[in-house]
Amino acid sequence: MASANTGTGDGTSAGGFSAEERRAMKERAAELKKEAERGRGGKAAAAELDVLAKIEEMEAPDRAVAERIHAIVTAAAPELAPKLWYGQPAYARKGKVVCFFRSGHVDKERYSAFGFTPEANLDDGSGVWATSFAVAELSDEAEKTITALVKKAVS
Repeated sequence: MASANTGTGDGTSAGGFSAEERRAMKERAAELKKEAERGRGGKAAAAELDVLAKIEEMEAPDRAVAERIHAIVTAAAPELAPKLWYGQPAYARKGKVVCFFRSGHVDKERYSAFGFTPEANLDDGSGVWATSFAVAELSDEAEKTITALVKKAVS
């Protein structure tokens, strides 16, 4: 009898998840378990240390961008708490992720991304707005854009 879940040739199973998606889900489950095991006292500091450790593990180009984005977000919106989200750096308000960085190398994509969740206040009334941005490097102009978006997201 043949398995109903046969490979598709693109790293996914018919009706299933890719290896990268399964890895991300396992990382997220481990993050939730770790959060539940921590006491209230040092939870925020430990979560930020987890984010910084994850950034340190990244390949050099992604690490440089992630370090700079971490500095931008924590300066522009100190009320956001760094935390891991699906194994990648994210920034949350009251436990809900507002913005995040995705390493292109980790995700096996050609570029990294900085994005926002529906928790971000980015709606501009036009009915259409960007929620994710490809990031290959950070120019001064890109840093100003990210800073403005983060400030708007928490407004």
